[in-house]
Amino acid sequence: MHRIYSSSSILFHLDSLKKLQLNPTNLLVFSRSIIVETIEAPDGDYDNLYADIPKPAKSKSERKPYPTPMKVLVQRAKQEREARKAQPCKLLEEAPENGLLVPELVGVAHQVYRARELILLGLSKLMNVIPVLRCRHCFEVHIGHVGHEIRTCTGSESGLRNATHMWRKGRIHDVIYFPKCFHLYDRVGKPRIIHNESRKVKQLPAIVEFCIQAGLNLESHPTKRRIRPVYNIEGRIVDFELETNSKTETRNLIPSEYTMNDSSLDLSLTKELTLREVSILTLDSWFEMISGVKKIMERYKVHTCGYCPEVQVGPKGHKVRNCRASKHQSRNGMHAWQEATVFDLVGPNYVWHVADVSGPPLSNDLKRYYGKAPAVVEMCVQAGAPVPDEYRSMMRLDVVPPCRDELDLVA
Repeated sequence: MHRIYSSSSILFHLDSLKKLQLNPTNLLVFSRSIIVETIEAPDGDYDNLYADIPKPAKSKSERKPYPTPMKVLVQRAKQEREARKAQPCKLLEEAPENGLLVPELVGVAHQVYRARELILLGLSKLMNVIPVLRCRHCFEVHIGHVGHEIRTCTGSESGLRNATHMWRKGRIHDVIYFPKCFHLYDRVGKPRIIHNESRKVKQLPAIVEFCIQAGLNLESHPTKRRIRPVYNIEGRIVDFELETNSKTETRNLIPSEYTMNDSSLDLSLTKELTLREVSILTLDSWFEMISGVKKIMERYKVHTCGYCPEVQVGPKGHKVRNCRASKHQSRNGMHAWQEATVFDLVGPNYVWHVADVSGPPLSNDLKRYYGKAPAVVEMCVQAGAPVPDEYRSMMRLDVVPPCRDELDLVA
């Protein structure tokens, strides 16, 4: 079968070829200018207003993006090396690198710890009314009585089921995930855990360890508090503080209103609250925890593996060889440590947003019209809490999905 071209189309192509012969870069420059003009943001709030649904990594072998550009990290390392050569013996003055606490972040650490406990308590009460569903073969989570029909399962034998999820009852750890890390008794004197010590050192949620290093005192996880800064001698931390003096003088480092044990939180306030009030309190605690973690991360360091969800709070990552992600054979099981973000400490676990709880389940054909939100936010919204402004765009509240019989009529 031969194609038939009209005379007008042939003349148009001949005209465009003549223009390319006269000035080959004319059309290319023109097309580039159009592309640049269309991707420019209209104002500074572009990212906040048009935040799209978070997408997973393209492949398991792909490394996490660096929060700080690599050029900045290289320049920072060169400056530190030159400063170390210029002054081999130096008294560290800035906290928390010198072993001391940051006074203005002690209260923030206690607020983050209390907000985490309130979130767990609120979710345990909301789950009695709003069910949580978890796929049997993958990590997909759904908030609601009936699971969605979106075929995104990547578990075992998903091809035989056409990527359809098989739902079961979920738990509170499916809604929000707190990865664990090793507890450091002395975060400056001994910042690393070696492989042979992995069985002896306790593990706890990384956000709790983060609060402990920022000033939280827990009886079950003691830590060393210093009253004098440490020295940096040729890149090594040297402490001239006596152990006997530190134990007697560190009692007054933290005010009395900030001292607590594991059971000192008064969480009995939620017993007389209604379901809507519990959801509002849980949602407020979620934002309080996230904002507090961001403040502490400006001063205290947290590291994560670039290929797996392992997290370690402290100046350096541990040396335990338990990485099973991509390319771990070339590293002998060691983790590829890099700077962590807020959501490496708190796993939000994004779920599909259900606009009509009593309506039909979410259809696979209409998934382009659905939005997403963290599972904590979705559960609180379904329980009666108002939709926060930070997640309105992500939940796509301004998009009205068509009916199934109207799908062919939508452009």
